[in-house]
Amino acid sequence: MSLRALQRRPQSPAAECWARDVLARQAGNLRTLLPLVRPHGYFPDFLTPPDGTLGIEPALDSLGATPARHLRGDLAVLGADGTLPGWTGDLAAGRPDAVRDLTRALRGYHEAALAPLEQAMRSTVGAEYAAQAKVAAESGMEGVLSGLGPGMRWKPPVLEVQYSVNQELHLNGRGLLLVPTMFRTRTPVSLLDPELPPVLTYPVRRPEYPDARAGERLGPLMGRTRTAILRSTSQTPHSTSELARLVGMSQASVSHHTTVLRAAGLISSTRHRNTVLHRATPLGSLLLRG
Repeated sequence: MSLRALQRRPQSPAAECWARDVLARQAGNLRTLLPLVRPHGYFPDFLTPPDGTLGIEPALDSLGATPARHLRGDLAVLGADGTLPGWTGDLAAGRPDAVRDLTRALRGYHEAALAPLEQAMRSTVGAEYAAQAKVAAESGMEGVLSGLGPGMRWKPPVLEVQYSVNQELHLNGRGLLLVPTMFRTRTPVSLLDPELPPVLTYPVRRPEYPDARAGERLGPLMGRTRTAILRSTSQTPHSTSELARLVGMSQASVSHHTTVLRAAGLISSTRHRNTVLHRATPLGSLLLRG
């Protein structure tokens, strides 16, 4: 959903800021991922393994173990129009190097684009779950299914969904997993393979995007110098001498500030040859993003 959001007009200034940042920093990974996730229509089921509910690493492990016949089948559906790049042939064949390249791109994209938003996503989805639980308590599951939003209509015992293709999905006694997302989509999204656990993704009605101005309000809390250092290291790693030039202070003073930020868990520092490089941690990035 986030990859699709990158290819559409942002819904808010905060979303626009996020998209601009990701597009600038993730060009390499996006060259691998965007051909597989287009703005509309089908995307491969193997990109959404059930183990994804356990976290990014279990999801990537599961994707890496996808049988070649599933890779080949999903890519055959996606590439029916003949527009897939040539390298996807190796992926369809299940060649280890191609699968590793895909998982590496997904891991890098997740780290840069989604990990900094994790707290905001948890807050947004948590609020949606709480609202739906209240509806279920008051009106039962029929109330939930009747109010999922645009593109869906509950006509017992059928949930009609606007979709890019005509198909019927029979639960046959299985449950339906509802997955709210803060990344807006024009229509709900489901998995294509009828043998997979039934899933329906839909947009939350009250997205809580991070406050794009939060970084500006950190000055009174942390001081302008530490805020400037944190903001600088959120874009790219910087050495102590580079930070000194950026904030206009001595290296000794900057070293004191980076020590404080590191102790608070807001930056990490690693030695590269004779240079110490500082970079904002996911927690530091979350703070900057509100």
